[in-house]
Amino acid sequence: MKITQVGFLLGCVLAAGGVSAQEASEAELAKQSQNPVAAVISIPLEFWSHRADAGYANALIAKPVVPTKLGRFNLINRFIVPYASIDAGVDGDLPIGPLPAAADVPGIDVNGLADFTYQAFFSPAAASKVIWGAGAAITAPLGVEGISSERWSAGPSFVVLTMPGKWVLGALAQNVWDFAGSGDKSINRLTFQPFINYNFGQGWYAFTNPIITANWEDDEKWTVPLGGGLGKLHRFGTTPVDFKLGYFRNVEKPERAPGWSLFFAIKFLIPTG
Repeated sequence: MKITQVGFLLGCVLAAGGVSAQEASEAELAKQSQNPVAAVISIPLEFWSHRADAGYANALIAKPVVPTKLGRFNLINRFIVPYASIDAGVDGDLPIGPLPAAADVPGIDVNGLADFTYQAFFSPAAASKVIWGAGAAITAPLGVEGISSERWSAGPSFVVLTMPGKWVLGALAQNVWDFAGSGDKSINRLTFQPFINYNFGQGWYAFTNPIITANWEDDEKWTVPLGGGLGKLHRFGTTPVDFKLGYFRNVEKPERAPGWSLFFAIKFLIPTG
């Protein structure tokens, strides 16, 4: 049932329309793709592979984005739908969220959907040198046992960026707290993601966008990765597709958290015609 719901959601996004692919250059589209609050419909798919001495954690994350214009503002709607495969020896924070239960079941791997998150950002529709967005995120405990937090959580989200010349520079910050659910582990979690992109031209770019987290409820609070990668936006007919590959190493982390992560992402920018 949950897989069907995910498929229906992605299908709705595909049908809705998006950026005018025939008019924008690859360089312009690459910068739009790097802007978290761009008024562009997109379907990013991210594959993460995390490795630790005690095991592994892999995740496939769909992050469809659907903007809606509301007068002088755009409402950027982002849905985060993760599917994870986690070895019982791994603990700590991942891009899909903290792992509350998998590491507590020795010798048992866990596979399935993780908790769903909805993010909403209000951002001015008018062009500006400094772009910002403010909103909120809510996470629903719809994941399988052993991956789900079994707690509802919500909190504010903010993003600010600028795009001078070939650069896209900014940061995203979010903190969520639990407020309901059957899980016995409280949630108070900061996510901070600085991002730096340099566009070489013809759709090629270099980037770094580490996902830094602080789990305020734990003694080992911080997960701090360093790294980056390369990306390329390419047209397939009239459809722009953004590819990127990156590597990150955690320089600060809980003891049982993964030491490094490799990820591959593909993002479809949906043309209007």
